[in-house]
Amino acid sequence: MITISTNKGDIVIELFEKTAPISCANFREYATTGFFDDTIFHRVIPNFMIQGGGFSADMMQKPTRDPIENEAANGEKNLRGTLAMARTQIVDSATSQFFINLSDNDFLNHGGRDFGYAVFGKVTQGMGVVDTIGAVPTGNNKGHQDVPKEPITILSVAINE
Repeated sequence: MITISTNKGDIVIELFEKTAPISCANFREYATTGFFDDTIFHRVIPNFMIQGGGFSADMMQKPTRDPIENEAANGEKNLRGTLAMARTQIVDSATSQFFINLSDNDFLNHGGRDFGYAVFGKVTQGMGVVDTIGAVPTGNNKGHQDVPKEPITILSVAINE
Protein backbone atom coordinates (compact mmCIF):
# COMPACT_ATOMS: atom_id res chain seq x y z
CA MET A 1 0.00 0.00 0.00
CA ILE A 2 1.00 3.59 -0.60
CA THR A 3 -0.09 6.60 1.42
CA ILE A 4 -0.50 9.97 -0.25
CA SER A 5 -0.46 12.47 2.62
CA THR A 6 -2.12 15.78 1.77
CA ASN A 7 -3.00 18.91 3.70
CA LYS A 8 -6.62 17.62 3.58
CA GLY A 9 -5.82 14.13 4.93
CA ASP A 10 -4.39 10.79 3.82
CA ILE A 11 -5.29 8.74 0.75
CA VAL A 12 -4.21 5.09 0.77
CA ILE A 13 -3.84 3.40 -2.60
CA GLU A 14 -3.19 -0.05 -3.96
CA LEU A 15 -1.20 -0.35 -7.18
CA PHE A 16 -2.19 -2.74 -9.98
CA GLU A 17 1.31 -4.19 -10.38
CA LYS A 18 0.22 -7.11 -12.60
CA THR A 19 -1.86 -5.16 -15.12
CA ALA A 20 0.09 -1.87 -15.13
CA PRO A 21 3.72 -2.73 -14.31
CA ILE A 22 5.25 0.19 -16.24
CA SER A 23 2.96 2.81 -14.69
CA CYS A 24 3.38 1.32 -11.20
CA ALA A 25 7.18 1.26 -11.47
CA ASN A 26 7.09 4.85 -12.72
CA PHE A 27 4.87 5.99 -9.81
CA ARG A 28 7.04 4.16 -7.28
CA GLU A 29 10.19 5.78 -8.67
CA TYR A 30 8.72 9.27 -8.34
CA ALA A 31 7.48 8.42 -4.83
CA THR A 32 10.77 6.97 -3.55
CA THR A 33 12.79 9.93 -4.79
CA GLY A 34 10.49 12.39 -3.01
CA PHE A 35 9.42 13.99 -6.29
CA PHE A 36 5.77 14.29 -5.23
CA ASP A 37 6.59 16.02 -1.93
CA ASP A 38 5.18 19.56 -1.91
CA THR A 39 3.47 19.19 -5.28
CA ILE A 40 -0.22 20.06 -5.52
CA PHE A 41 -3.47 18.80 -6.93
CA HIS A 42 -3.47 21.49 -9.61
CA ARG A 43 -6.62 20.50 -11.53
CA VAL A 44 -9.91 19.73 -9.80
CA ILE A 45 -13.13 19.16 -11.69
CA PRO A 46 -16.15 18.13 -9.56
CA ASN A 47 -17.77 14.82 -10.51
CA PHE A 48 -14.84 14.11 -12.86
CA MET A 49 -11.35 13.92 -11.35
CA ILE A 50 -8.56 15.48 -9.29
CA GLN A 51 -5.12 15.72 -10.93
CA GLY A 52 -1.72 16.21 -9.33
CA GLY A 53 1.89 15.19 -9.20
CA GLY A 54 3.62 17.74 -11.37
CA PHE A 55 3.25 21.33 -10.18
CA SER A 56 4.45 23.28 -7.16
CA ALA A 57 2.11 25.64 -5.28
CA ASP A 58 3.33 28.55 -7.43
CA MET A 59 2.12 26.64 -10.53
CA MET A 60 5.63 25.90 -11.74
CA GLN A 61 5.88 22.53 -13.48
CA LYS A 62 8.62 20.29 -12.10
CA PRO A 63 11.10 18.67 -14.51
CA THR A 64 10.33 14.98 -15.02
CA ARG A 65 11.91 11.82 -16.34
CA ASP A 66 11.16 10.62 -19.86
CA PRO A 67 7.56 9.66 -20.73
CA ILE A 68 6.41 6.06 -20.33
CA GLU A 69 4.45 3.65 -22.51
CA ASN A 70 0.68 4.00 -22.18
CA GLU A 71 -0.84 0.86 -20.62
CA ALA A 72 -4.49 1.83 -21.18
CA ALA A 73 -5.11 -1.45 -23.06
CA ASN A 74 -4.55 -3.40 -19.81
CA GLY A 75 -8.25 -4.07 -19.20
CA GLU A 76 -8.53 -1.75 -16.17
CA LYS A 77 -11.32 0.84 -16.28
CA ASN A 78 -11.49 4.49 -15.21
CA LEU A 79 -13.96 3.88 -12.38
CA ARG A 80 -14.63 6.03 -9.32
CA GLY A 81 -11.64 5.82 -6.99
CA THR A 82 -9.12 4.57 -9.54
CA LEU A 83 -5.83 6.29 -10.33
CA ALA A 84 -4.73 6.83 -13.91
CA MET A 85 -1.78 8.41 -15.64
CA ALA A 86 -2.34 11.91 -16.99
CA ARG A 87 -0.98 12.58 -20.46
CA THR A 88 -1.12 14.99 -23.36
CA GLN A 89 -2.73 14.22 -26.73
CA ILE A 90 0.35 12.10 -27.45
CA VAL A 91 -0.47 8.50 -26.42
CA ASP A 92 2.89 7.72 -24.77
CA SER A 93 3.43 11.05 -22.99
CA ALA A 94 2.70 10.29 -19.30
CA THR A 95 5.41 11.24 -16.82
CA SER A 96 4.67 12.12 -13.17
CA GLN A 97 1.11 13.45 -13.25
CA PHE A 98 -1.78 11.23 -12.25
CA PHE A 99 -5.46 11.68 -11.54
CA ILE A 100 -8.04 10.09 -9.28
CA ASN A 101 -11.45 9.51 -10.84
CA LEU A 102 -14.34 11.05 -8.87
CA SER A 103 -16.89 9.11 -10.95
CA ASP A 104 -16.97 6.35 -13.54
CA ASN A 105 -15.36 7.94 -16.61
CA ASP A 106 -15.89 5.35 -19.32
CA PHE A 107 -14.94 7.82 -22.05
CA LEU A 108 -11.34 7.75 -20.71
CA ASN A 109 -11.03 3.98 -21.19
CA HIS A 110 -9.02 2.37 -23.96
CA GLY A 111 -10.94 2.70 -27.23
CA GLY A 112 -13.55 5.01 -25.71
CA ARG A 113 -12.47 8.03 -27.69
CA ASP A 114 -8.83 7.30 -28.39
CA PHE A 115 -6.14 5.04 -26.90
CA GLY A 116 -7.27 5.97 -23.39
CA TYR A 117 -5.74 6.73 -20.01
CA ALA A 118 -3.87 3.98 -18.17
CA VAL A 119 -5.43 2.98 -14.86
CA PHE A 120 -2.74 1.75 -12.46
CA GLY A 121 -4.27 1.71 -8.98
CA LYS A 122 -7.24 2.40 -6.73
CA VAL A 123 -8.02 4.20 -3.50
CA THR A 124 -8.53 1.73 -0.63
CA GLN A 125 -8.88 4.30 2.19
CA GLY A 126 -9.47 8.04 2.17
CA MET A 127 -12.08 8.40 -0.55
CA GLY A 128 -13.69 11.02 1.70
CA VAL A 129 -10.47 13.04 1.41
CA VAL A 130 -10.59 12.64 -2.38
CA ASP A 131 -14.21 13.85 -2.42
CA THR A 132 -13.30 16.81 -0.20
CA ILE A 133 -10.55 17.80 -2.62
CA GLY A 134 -12.97 17.30 -5.52
CA ALA A 135 -15.34 19.89 -4.05
CA VAL A 136 -12.93 22.77 -3.33
CA PRO A 137 -13.48 26.15 -5.02
CA THR A 138 -11.37 26.55 -8.18
CA GLY A 139 -10.43 29.27 -10.61
CA ASN A 140 -7.80 30.27 -13.15
CA ASN A 141 -4.13 30.57 -12.21
CA LYS A 142 -1.22 31.38 -14.53
CA GLY A 143 -3.02 30.20 -17.65
CA HIS A 144 -4.42 27.04 -16.05
CA GLN A 145 -8.10 26.36 -15.40
CA ASP A 146 -9.78 24.44 -12.56
CA VAL A 147 -6.96 25.24 -10.10
CA PRO A 148 -7.92 25.12 -6.40
CA LYS A 149 -8.07 28.65 -4.99
CA GLU A 150 -6.13 27.42 -1.95
CA PRO A 151 -3.32 24.92 -2.65
CA ILE A 152 -4.12 21.26 -2.02
CA THR A 153 -0.61 20.05 -1.21
CA ILE A 154 0.78 16.54 -1.46
CA LEU A 155 3.01 16.52 1.62
CA SER A 156 4.53 13.12 0.90
CA VAL A 157 3.95 9.78 -0.81
CA ALA A 158 5.09 6.86 1.33
CA ILE A 159 5.40 3.22 0.29
CA ASN A 160 4.15 1.17 3.28
CA GLU A 161 4.89 -2.37 2.16
